[in-house]
Amino acid sequence: MSNNRTQRLVFTSLLAALTCVTTMAVTIPTPLGGYVNLGDAIVLLSATLLSPLYAVFAAGVGSALADLFSGYALYAPATLLIKGLMALIAYAVINSFKGDKKFLPRALGALLAALWMVIGYYVFEGFLYGFGASLVNVPANAIQGAVGAAFGVLLVQLIQKVSPGIGKQE
Repeated sequence: MSNNRTQRLVFTSLLAALTCVTTMAVTIPTPLGGYVNLGDAIVLLSATLLSPLYAVFAAGVGSALADLFSGYALYAPATLLIKGLMALIAYAVINSFKGDKKFLPRALGALLAALWMVIGYYVFEGFLYGFGASLVNVPANAIQGAVGAAFGVLLVQLIQKVSPGIGKQE
């Protein structure tokens, strides 16, 4: 990506908007009032295409806006933190490997980020509803994380096949 700050901000905003829309496009309610969605794929795409600060912003803000627009305002602050850290975790894992960013680092980063998401929402909902009750959403969050990881890794693979230079960190 270009070093032009305006282009980075526009691309980051575009990924935040895409995260929001993708999160809202398919929502499956969970027992405690949350929902399963496909936005994690774009969270992981952001972690691959952006530098860490920009990826955290795109993932966190885009996901939190989806919560606000979808009537889940209670979840928005936690989502901002959880999804932002998801992007940071994925970024850190992917970039800890030397050489080209291939399947294994992306998959590992995506899975560790998904694990963080499951833990993060478990803790957040534990404080809201009790830790026993919050176990009810762990399977749904795990499915969301796994599906988001799979779609995210696949999406990055496809994009980089079409445009091999994209995703090279600054």
